[in-house]
Amino acid sequence: MNVLFVCKFNVFRSQVAEAYLKKINKRVNVKSVGVIREVKGFPKVGKIAKTKGLKLKGKSEGLNTKVIKWADVIVIVADNVPKGIFTKKKVLVWKVKDVYPKECNEVKKRMKIIKQIMKKVDRLNEKLEKGKWKQ
Repeated sequence: MNVLFVCKFNVFRSQVAEAYLKKINKRVNVKSVGVIREVKGFPKVGKIAKTKGLKLKGKSEGLNTKVIKWADVIVIVADNVPKGIFTKKKVLVWKVKDVYPKECNEVKKRMKIIKQIMKKVDRLNEKLEKGKWKQ
């Protein structure tokens, strides 16, 4: 089973989902990408995620046809990515809001979002474990 997490820039939300699913389920293949590849890094994001035991990959990867073809399930971990760009694929939409650097209470907001994503990944993992989506 190949699971692809997608958000706008692939620096926070999709990387958190990827890291957490990899941590809790070693039997699935997991990747994350952004609709727009971000060229600058956000090291603070990685430090925040690390407090929850998550290791982010640190660099942004962009969406391409190869990774779309690879995916059995696509999960949009964003409120700012349209579902319609993916056709003929199983697509889930989680509508997780983004947090931008230098926002007031950025760390607190990111921690809240990490917890939200982890809960959603737990529910997805339960479905994967029960064999709801098979290759």
